[in-house]
Amino acid sequence: MRVRPNLVLAICCSSILIVSLDATVMNVALPSIRQDLGARTSGLQWVIDAYTLVVASLLMLSGSLADRFGRRRVFQLGMFLFTLASLLCSVAPNLPSLVAFRMLQGIGASMLNPVAMSIVVNVITEPAARARAIGVWGALLGVSMALGPLVGGGLLELSGWRAIFWLNLPIGLSAILLTQRFVPESKADRARRIDPVGQLLVITGLVSFTYAVIEGRHVGWSSPIIVGLFALSLASAVGLLVYEPRQAEPLIDFRFFRSVPFASATVLAVVNFASFSGFLFLNALYLQEVRGIPPFWTGVYTMPLAVMQIVFAPIAGRLVGKVGPRPPLVASGIAIAIGALMLTRLDAQTPLPWLLAAYVIFGIGVGLVNPPITNSAVSGMPRARAGLASAIVSTSRQTGASFGVAIAGAIVSGADHQHVSSAIAAHAFWWIVVGAGIGISAIGALASSSWARASTASIATLLADEPASGVAIVEAP
Repeated sequence: MRVRPNLVLAICCSSILIVSLDATVMNVALPSIRQDLGARTSGLQWVIDAYTLVVASLLMLSGSLADRFGRRRVFQLGMFLFTLASLLCSVAPNLPSLVAFRMLQGIGASMLNPVAMSIVVNVITEPAARARAIGVWGALLGVSMALGPLVGGGLLELSGWRAIFWLNLPIGLSAILLTQRFVPESKADRARRIDPVGQLLVITGLVSFTYAVIEGRHVGWSSPIIVGLFALSLASAVGLLVYEPRQAEPLIDFRFFRSVPFASATVLAVVNFASFSGFLFLNALYLQEVRGIPPFWTGVYTMPLAVMQIVFAPIAGRLVGKVGPRPPLVASGIAIAIGALMLTRLDAQTPLPWLLAAYVIFGIGVGLVNPPITNSAVSGMPRARAGLASAIVSTSRQTGASFGVAIAGAIVSGADHQHVSSAIAAHAFWWIVVGAGIGISAIGALASSSWARASTASIATLLADEPASGVAIVEAP
């Protein structure tokens, strides 16, 4: 097979296109899904979290499977599952079936972006060309996020919420066929072992904690079921801490967390994506249900947020290269805190200029934070371990997204069917995000200290002395 690197890049970028569009479109569609299927806020939370929980749980497993059985094969399987699940979502007769099909989408999605980037890295080996490819990947991510609300809003107004899933069908089918024809197969020289016990503990911990947070208000926070689920989540976390260090090739290598920059990157990924996902979840409900803004215009009003991310993500990347991760992280936290602080006074009469200004500032903060997180995760690590480090942080991002929606929905779920009061109820979440922004700045300053860098050098020396299996999960900034 004659390899055409640019064509391979274009095919692999189809995954970032449909996954990013799906994520932003789903939030715009939530009010329509509520109205059509009679969903409570907790039901809408599951529409989002059923997907992100599965992705968070399976990302590292999918990477190992791709390294073992072939990246092209796993990428095609993921694209097939994602496309099939999109078709099923579009005909879902009720909320439980929609949530189940979203879980199937999550299984497919876990095999797409990380595996696609592994394919790109394997095909494009020249450093400058690889850097350009990663730049294209990141740019498409930003453009997809910017266009998602507009495209989704237009489809919603023309054909209803089911039409948002139809968008994935031609892209997915084309990608499957083109991958078979033009993408070469590749495997790792030595694939990591699959860790079923660690995988089960991760799934149990994430699902039990998220279920308890989402359903706690309805079932009762002190009920035996909810208390038991929180206890099960804690037991799973303890089980991971005890079991994983005893494995030769653990699912999560906890020695990585001896590196202060890596541990900080993991925490920052959870905090940032929890804040951002909670923002997207509440924002769509506020604009459409409180302000009565149609879906398409909801996308228009959200554009400043996406545009700021597109503009400031490359700026943050250049700053990291010149002065390190501390300045963009500190600035990011300040911007997120200010944007969230402006939203703590949100009500049905908030002037739109004030709202749009908050979106701009919040978008600057979110745009600045991702490149330094990725850099902090892999910088100083042995090259053979960088893929696994990036995979852990990518999993942390999805975990944060799940937690953010769960927490935001739990805060406002008591205001179901009282839409104006739901805007007031959301103030508690915005205050949490203010604290998160302050925390991002503080952690960013700490993680860039000389003491923190020394901790990375120490663990890197330890890891470099051991043979590493071929994990090739690489994430674009």
